[in-house]
Amino acid sequence: MNNRQRAALYAGLITFSLSALGADGPFHDAPASPRSLPADNLPPFRMLDDGGKLVPIPSMPPGAGMHRGAGSPAESTAPGPSLTAAIGAARAAVDACGAAGYRVGVAVIDSVGEARAMLTADGSDGSHIFVATRKALTALAFDMPNSSAVDALAKDPSLLSKVKPNMFVMPGAVPIVINHKTIGAIGVSGAGGSPFGHQDEVCAEAGVKAIQKMAK
Repeated sequence: MNNRQRAALYAGLITFSLSALGADGPFHDAPASPRSLPADNLPPFRMLDDGGKLVPIPSMPPGAGMHRGAGSPAESTAPGPSLTAAIGAARAAVDACGAAGYRVGVAVIDSVGEARAMLTADGSDGSHIFVATRKALTALAFDMPNSSAVDALAKDPSLLSKVKPNMFVMPGAVPIVINHKTIGAIGVSGAGGSPFGHQDEVCAEAGVKAIQKMAK
């Protein structure tokens, strides 16, 4: 497929996306694989193609803007911690692990698994936030701390149906529960501890406590 054919194909895809998604625009493409994290969706242009060339921006349908204007409705209305609460929780988890001598990555997600805040401690491997996100997705799906989810899976293999390819089923994440409602989860990765992941989960609990304190 040459660049002209590819551009025509992408223009058609965008036209379809606009008609199907309305105000959402053309940026909600399918994730690259089942292991992709929520919202990790990229538009099919301005990236390298299989031949090592940048895919051009296709022609847009008349009246269709590439960007949403100022004052547009929220892109997401899913329940979740506020920006202030999410950052505070992530910071509390980083600090709790730091006080114990560990450099970690922390991810806070909302009720549909999309990122609200991610922090990496100074000196920490940046990959930890992505492991932390996958841990948080597990806590959200099981609506329990990951240590409890691991135990539950060992006792009841049928629960494996809750596990998706983008999850990391290890201790180190807990759901965020406010007023008896789960609004997200917080995951931590990079700490030591025994059993494996235990210290991560202790720090995640510190993050949840920070959110609960702000909610009072």
